[in-house]
Amino acid sequence: MNKTLFALAALSLPHFALSTPAAAQLGPGPCEDSCSLEQRADAALEGDQLAWHFVEGITTEVGPRQAGTEAEQRGREWAMAWLRAQGFTNVADEPFMMDTWVPGDTHEAEILAPFAQPLVVQPLGNSASTGPEGITAEVVYFPTVAELREAPDGSLKGKIAFVSHAMTPTQDGSQYGFAGPARWVGAGIAASKGAVATVIKSVGTDRNRLPHVGGTSFPEGVAPTPAGALSVPDALNLERMFERADGKPITMKLTLTPRRLGQTQSGNVVGEIVGRDPSLPPVLVACHIDSWWNGTGAFDDGAGCGIVAAAAKHVAATGQPLRTIRVLMAGAEETGLWGSRAYSDAHIDEPIAVGLESDFGADRIWQFQSNFRVANPDLHARIARAVARFGVSDSTAVASGGADINIARDQETAIIDLQQDGTRYFDIHHTPNDTLDRIDRAQLRQNVAVWTQVVGILANEEGPIKP
Repeated sequence: MNKTLFALAALSLPHFALSTPAAAQLGPGPCEDSCSLEQRADAALEGDQLAWHFVEGITTEVGPRQAGTEAEQRGREWAMAWLRAQGFTNVADEPFMMDTWVPGDTHEAEILAPFAQPLVVQPLGNSASTGPEGITAEVVYFPTVAELREAPDGSLKGKIAFVSHAMTPTQDGSQYGFAGPARWVGAGIAASKGAVATVIKSVGTDRNRLPHVGGTSFPEGVAPTPAGALSVPDALNLERMFERADGKPITMKLTLTPRRLGQTQSGNVVGEIVGRDPSLPPVLVACHIDSWWNGTGAFDDGAGCGIVAAAAKHVAATGQPLRTIRVLMAGAEETGLWGSRAYSDAHIDEPIAVGLESDFGADRIWQFQSNFRVANPDLHARIARAVARFGVSDSTAVASGGADINIARDQETAIIDLQQDGTRYFDIHHTPNDTLDRIDRAQLRQNVAVWTQVVGILANEEGPIKP
């Protein structure tokens, strides 16, 4: 077989058989044995195979990785085997305990009157169960969370609240902050006003009949109630029903049977490219290893883990870096940032130089942000110049970091955000469509190239990297 066919064949091997030499996975390029950082980043743009190798492997051999479950554990074991096969050192699973919720088997919604028909629904994380018999009640429609907040106390007693929004695609993903409260707090607000259950329009921008799941929350003192996400087309259909019901009550039967498993073990996967000077704080590159149960976690966040690990390996291929590069594949991000918080708690007294995370899919990086543009202008400008050739613009926005680098915020250290194009991210996010075929391999390689350039500069920076 030629090299390409051999590489494709290697991808089908089980995790314990990942024996292809690490160097053979770096991809084609002009520098096989010795090259500069810039040459290695350029080669990654044209031919990186590592990131694809990771995300293809974990989605094929493990699949969905619900936090705190046996499937997530298999994902961690697979990732550790992959890191070791690629030559990372100090690879470990750092365990922590968490409260674990699973979706159960029955997810049904049905309008009984006046326009009888089934709707497509999935439970939201932390939802209570309706029991197998379900709940039948009148539905009350709130076009926005703001209108739900204004409902009088007790006004939803015995009712099912339906909370909508009007999310649109944006490059920077900013509409998530606008529409997200429907999921994040809608059920809790409705329950506090007496609702027996809540359904929301999925927080997404697609028009597939596939609900977007994700976590919801309930205020202290408010008992969790059943909560589900309707697919966007079904939610739009329900809105039309309200328009033409002419004041007649709309009755829904909702059946959701999630369960709480109590405390189970999760963990953070870590691995390192060890630097020449262990006295210097390391560069922390992060992603999360878990996913929701309803997709294979390719966009969210298998691709991110492939990107950061590939970049670290490409930097190592240019020679041992000055600083250690530490890869953190956090566990249980989706259900409450358990891994990010556990990592910070365990390592808070071990300074890091800078933290950066990939967790926004696999589409191209379009902007570079840091929180040291003023404090360390020379370094910021050097990075900005270095990534411009990949179509990445500079920004005056202050980087705040992704969900899995709590330790960087807790230590008040340097942070970089490499902003990915989110135009289609919320078509895929938290849905059954989060699958490998949604990844554009050319855009994935652009991510690896940019990350290689940035991480290589940071890992060889002699002076302090201060915000």
